[in-house]
Amino acid sequence: MAAYPQEPGAPDPAYLDFWRERHLCTLTTPRPDGSPHVVPVGVTYDPRARLARVIASKSSTKVANVLAAGPEGARVAVCQVDGRRWATLEGRAVVRTGPDQVAEAERRYAERYGRTPSPNPSRVVIEIELTRAMGRG
Repeated sequence: MAAYPQEPGAPDPAYLDFWRERHLCTLTTPRPDGSPHVVPVGVTYDPRARLARVIASKSSTKVANVLAAGPEGARVAVCQVDGRRWATLEGRAVVRTGPDQVAEAERRYAERYGRTPSPNPSRVVIEIELTRAMGRG
């Protein structure tokens, strides 16, 4: 089976371009029982910081799953696919609540998805410190 590894902090240009296009993604978080919880999300990728970000409501199941993993965070994956092109980012996720962190995540979301997210006073950011990347852009 072929492997398509990427360096999370320095992906090849086609891979990075793929992450700049507008695509719906999935986020996979572990439930407390260890089973996977997979949901559609918008994801932004910042290779310089080795981070992926997902904006979410603090009452969502995905946020609860990350918080349930404890202060070290949860092992998660985000993925997108378009025909034969696909990309997965993996890492340790934590929930950030700081206004500056939320604003930065909203800015990046608006840049990638072409629209400003609707106001949400309970918005938080699932921030994923990337440890692995793979795919074909």
